[in-house]
Amino acid sequence: MRNPADFLRDLFDTAVTAAQPANCLPPALPEFPENGDLIVLAAGKAAAAMARTAINHYLHGNPDNVSRIRGLVTTRHGYGLDTRPLDLIEAGHPVPDDSSIRAAHKSLEIARSAKPGDLVLVLLSGGGSALWSAPTPPLDLAGKQAITKSLLRSGATISEINIVRRHLSDIKGGRLASAVANRVPVVTIAISDVPGDDPAAIASGPTVADPTTGAQALSICDRLGIEISNAVRKSLEKDTISSRISKDNEFRLAATPALALEAAAAKAREAGFIVTNIGDALEGEARDRAHEHAQKALELAQSSNPAMLISGGELTVTIHGNGQGGPNQEYALALAMALNGHPDIEAIACDTDGADGGSGAANDPAGAIIGPDTLLRANAAGIDPEDHLTRNDSTSFFKALGDSVVTGPTYTNVNDFRAIMVNRKLPV
Repeated sequence: MRNPADFLRDLFDTAVTAAQPANCLPPALPEFPENGDLIVLAAGKAAAAMARTAINHYLHGNPDNVSRIRGLVTTRHGYGLDTRPLDLIEAGHPVPDDSSIRAAHKSLEIARSAKPGDLVLVLLSGGGSALWSAPTPPLDLAGKQAITKSLLRSGATISEINIVRRHLSDIKGGRLASAVANRVPVVTIAISDVPGDDPAAIASGPTVADPTTGAQALSICDRLGIEISNAVRKSLEKDTISSRISKDNEFRLAATPALALEAAAAKAREAGFIVTNIGDALEGEARDRAHEHAQKALELAQSSNPAMLISGGELTVTIHGNGQGGPNQEYALALAMALNGHPDIEAIACDTDGADGGSGAANDPAGAIIGPDTLLRANAAGIDPEDHLTRNDSTSFFKALGDSVVTGPTYTNVNDFRAIMVNRKLPV
């Protein structure tokens, strides 16, 4: 029989492969402009791979097109690739840094340089909100970093975080598109990492008119108990996001969480599992969702049928402790505790971008795998799972057991991937 952990990892890899830019982006790419330049502006964890895929597409059989391709690619530190002839900037994520500021202003400058006959191609993926950071005065980088950290620790959903960020930025909420001259078409292609695939939420919608208000952003901060500076309050009260989006502006989706989950589900069905898709847009506290999913798995375990529960979306963690770990690892730890060593249930929970919280380094764990012996091995090693969960220190827990999933950058991002295997019957 195959090792259950290996099969679960295969499912994760299948989901990631389905969302690779080389596989999903080419059908969505527009025609190369007849006379003008192709201006490529890319931001996100998949930005470098998306840009390279686009370049290869446009140069295949037409190498002379290279002289009419220009632009800028912005991706997370450690996620860079060769994107020539496009310039590349690696910037901070999830908290913006000086490079995020430089990249955003440079992208706006390039957008303003577009002239009739050009085509502006904007390639977006998860992470773009932090990587393109242009704080609206009087807010500065330090202030933007502070509010970002507070939002990330608060347990806010990604949609809520991006509503606030859109109203604190000179590039988000349609402002990048507004910088492009009239009669210059803008085509945005995104790999979605947000529940519901809302274009305004992906990378905080730099080419999409913002339907929200500064008052809503203030309300989110107040409800979550986030203390905001005078600069943040003034920026939100200004509420000056431009809604001028040209009729030539077009938005396309290249890949979604649903696409990735279905690829994994198909593989599980081929192996004989009855697959239940819990949803591709789940939100909420990671540990709460883990308890819900544990109950579903325990109910399925009462029969002899091999079953697979899969889910996606973006779970959150309200941070109370001083440990390291993202929502997928916290989910896995809470799930292991809720299952309490059930002999017929294993699971994997990973972020498809290859980094689930942690230190912010490119080699942080993507997630973790659990099985019937997870708690037994922890107890034997003197590791207290309850203590690690209380301190939000799931990374240390799984690292000590050797159950972390470490992939490095995957160069895509369709958010969380979770699979719970019940009553396993795997092919040889």
